[in-house]
Amino acid sequence: MKRGAPSADLDELLAAIRACRRCRDDHLYGAPLPHEPRPVLQLSGRSRILLAGQAPGARVHASGQPFTDPSGDRLRDWLGVSEQTFYDPDRLAIVPMGFCFPGTNPRGADHPPRRECRRTWHDALFASRPPFDLTLVIGTYARDYHLPAHKGEPLTKTIARQLESLEATKTAPVLVLPHPSWRNTAWLKRNPWFEAQLLPIIKDRIRKALDRA
Repeated sequence: MKRGAPSADLDELLAAIRACRRCRDDHLYGAPLPHEPRPVLQLSGRSRILLAGQAPGARVHASGQPFTDPSGDRLRDWLGVSEQTFYDPDRLAIVPMGFCFPGTNPRGADHPPRRECRRTWHDALFASRPPFDLTLVIGTYARDYHLPAHKGEPLTKTIARQLESLEATKTAPVLVLPHPSWRNTAWLKRNPWFEAQLLPIIKDRIRKALDRA
């Protein structure tokens, strides 16, 4: 499929996803979503970079825009991109594994992404447009979908594997990041190699992909 070519299928899929209420009205797994769904994603047929995360949090549910929270500030710093670039769907696609805020458990932590999204939408969505030059994966749920060979592996181990051959990492189609949540500050301190060795490669990959856009 030619990059940037008009795709009625993609436009129709995006409209259907944004109108989807399946996890509340026709749920397949567990209890129905306890609040009004608000699917959040950005994508076009032109974007060369995919950011694949887990699911929107409460702040993103309120704003309707991905990563409008402190983790988004850290993520944009990691990627070396401005807000203008980050929120341009022709440059950067953002497709989480769950499109809606999944709610919180009694301890106040977010529930996992709703599995209805992956089952209903993801395969068709990615088949409707050209492959990405680079996919950046955040979290185990996105890792398991985009790198199924590593399913069940501790996420830190998957991230650290990228150190084994930095030359291979410079051309790998999928790279794995920790979650940029400020709750992960302790993880970053324990694993300084991520910011020292991997982030420069990630930033360079992003710059080159954007230059081709």
